[in-house]
Amino acid sequence: MSRIILITNDDGVDAPGIEALETAVRHWGDWTPVIVAPATVQSGCSHLTTMNTPIKVEQRGENRYAVHGSPADCVRLGLAYFAQDAAWVVSGINEGGNLGHDIYLSGTVGAAREAAFHGVRAVAFSQYFHEGFPLNWERAVDHAHRVLGLLEGQAWQRGRFWNANFPHRDDAVIPEVHWTEPCRTCLPIEYKMEGEHYRYQRGRYQGRDQVPGTDVTVCFGGGIAISTLEI
Repeated sequence: MSRIILITNDDGVDAPGIEALETAVRHWGDWTPVIVAPATVQSGCSHLTTMNTPIKVEQRGENRYAVHGSPADCVRLGLAYFAQDAAWVVSGINEGGNLGHDIYLSGTVGAAREAAFHGVRAVAFSQYFHEGFPLNWERAVDHAHRVLGLLEGQAWQRGRFWNANFPHRDDAVIPEVHWTEPCRTCLPIEYKMEGEHYRYQRGRYQGRDQVPGTDVTVCFGGGIAISTLEI
């Protein structure tokens, strides 16, 4: 079995979350991480792919590439050229949750979905946070390392992938892991009028409806939420 892991994200190649994920992968075992990530922030781009224009790629060091494109572009290029034998694609760690209907909007999740199309095991990692409170990336490393170990022993079917969300906690409690379904309620949507234009206003993330047992409720309640998704 190949010991290569392709790492990507949607927050950009220089984001602290991808550094945390690389650390988790190196702690996981004898893996060779290959980072192929967007050169700039691509949050909210979903499964966008570049079809009609050239994609610039910069090598930023050994096994590290900055792609002027989307997370899905990164996975396509990575599996085609830079990490052809990758056994896993891991995406994240996103700065912010990707819960419920967010999975359809998220570039982080889009990257994992693209890997699933190619028949490669994949997981998207996201770190939910309360605005105004700092993130503890060291704890996120521990969570990702723990989840990777759990997923390694899980049965896998082609066309499926995983989405994992970590809670934002300020205590020393080790959060429980829950296998969940994505919440089906929508984040409240609001726009602000500016003359003839409408500008989207980020909804209050914590204000969305919660359904017991779903990823939103588990993560908001302090647990790690893992969902199995299908392409």
